[in-house]
Amino acid sequence: MPPAAERVPWRWLAAGRASRRLVLVVVFVALLLDNMLLTVVVPIVPTFLYTTEYESANSSVAPAQTEPAPPAFKTPPFSSMFSYFDNTTVTILGSASAAELANGMESSHPPQPPASSPPLPSSCPEGDEFLAKENVRVGLLFASKALVQLAVNPPVGLLTNRIGYHIPMFIGFIIMFLSTVMFAFSGTYTLLFIARALQGIGSSFSSVAGLGMLASVYTDDFERGNAMGIALGGLALGVLIGAPFGSVMYEFVGKSSPFLVLAFLALLDGALQLCILQPSKISPESTKGTPVSTLLRDPYILVAAGALCFSNMGVAMLEPTLPIWMMQTMCSPKWQLGMAFLPASISYLIGTNLFGILANKMGRWLCSLIGMAVVGISLLCVPLAKSIYGLIGPNGGLGFAIGMVDSSMMPIMGYLVDLRHTSVYGNVYAIADVAFCMGFAIGPSTGGAIVRAIGFPWLMIIIGVINIAYAPLCWYLRNPPAKEEKIAILSQECPMQTKSYTTQKTLRDFPLTDDSDVEAENAE
Repeated sequence: MPPAAERVPWRWLAAGRASRRLVLVVVFVALLLDNMLLTVVVPIVPTFLYTTEYESANSSVAPAQTEPAPPAFKTPPFSSMFSYFDNTTVTILGSASAAELANGMESSHPPQPPASSPPLPSSCPEGDEFLAKENVRVGLLFASKALVQLAVNPPVGLLTNRIGYHIPMFIGFIIMFLSTVMFAFSGTYTLLFIARALQGIGSSFSSVAGLGMLASVYTDDFERGNAMGIALGGLALGVLIGAPFGSVMYEFVGKSSPFLVLAFLALLDGALQLCILQPSKISPESTKGTPVSTLLRDPYILVAAGALCFSNMGVAMLEPTLPIWMMQTMCSPKWQLGMAFLPASISYLIGTNLFGILANKMGRWLCSLIGMAVVGISLLCVPLAKSIYGLIGPNGGLGFAIGMVDSSMMPIMGYLVDLRHTSVYGNVYAIADVAFCMGFAIGPSTGGAIVRAIGFPWLMIIIGVINIAYAPLCWYLRNPPAKEEKIAILSQECPMQTKSYTTQKTLRDFPLTDDSDVEAENAE
């Protein structure tokens, strides 16, 4: 019994490592935690920087303003009343001498309304100039993650081709855990910036290795589309939970609390990877993958990557600018800054799971075309909102449409590699992640500057029009042709086969005659 009982866990691990569903679970959880950390900082950073920098700076100026104010206001009345009570000069204090006592009583009350009136507008932040500058600073902080990920993705794609997907996946977990702990205990803008950039490195390892692993495990195009939809559902769930979770925890518990919870969940993810995957096993691809430079010259891959970039750029521009715009125009409390993204997150979760299946039936090109058009229309409607309830419709449509684009473009990237290049997926999903990161790098960094220059409504108009104008390009993905070099790449170790393929193509005449074989032999 004891030996048999000891073998049961090992049998379970062996069966788990051979299961495609458990691999999907690992990728799902990794994308979930990555995107929870991505969005949990969205409502925290603007208000945290405002309270730590602007209010702390004004608190040192406030005593200097409150000390001279009482003497200037109160000393003239009280000095004249007590020192010249019986004199006729008391009329200096008021217009009517008969109402001196009433004016004396009222003089104690007028200071109170000015003292009680500032708390009413204090729900709205006061420093307009500081908030205008904060748009740029917060945008750069958010963009640092994507900029670092943008630079790290191509080397990670090459690394996965050489050593496989398991080790990079586990490296991503370790870096993400360190970044989460650093977020929890960072108290300055510089430390937050470093933690955000460190997250970009970990996210690059997790996303490229995870999506490449799914594409290699699910070889059928229909099954791959469903698996990608489920994996992107993890991404959507992370976005769904992150911003509301961060705003509520920051409001009622503290800044460090949401990051400590995420660090604990990251440890569970690491244990899951150790059980299901084999991080110490090096399993390079048997076939050499197509170089990144060759993939970047493929116009169809570029169109798909552009769709991913511009559709996600809209929500990337919203992340740093929408909370500050809400603080200025709606006087929103802290918890509402994260709740504003809740409709987009819920609809994104629905869209990725729904169109992971429907996109294959209705045509992924059509699904992405419609999605980009809806993204543009939703962005145009965001500045029309007058309260948080007015953001439900535009943000809901935005999330649903981005879910349509992502669930269509991710399988298309793998399909284009199968159709036109070598079926090794590390490099193409590195390009897909680069496109995704370009949207989240260009969006926040330029969005804050545009808001400071021409305002938030014009920012939404610009990115909305760009999405609508780009949408027709998805039509070119309707029926992409297979490259002639595809056969040669797959048969590069057998040059005789590639030669026979080229001759067969040049001598293909219809209708075939009896002399066709003779002509083929003479040509050889």
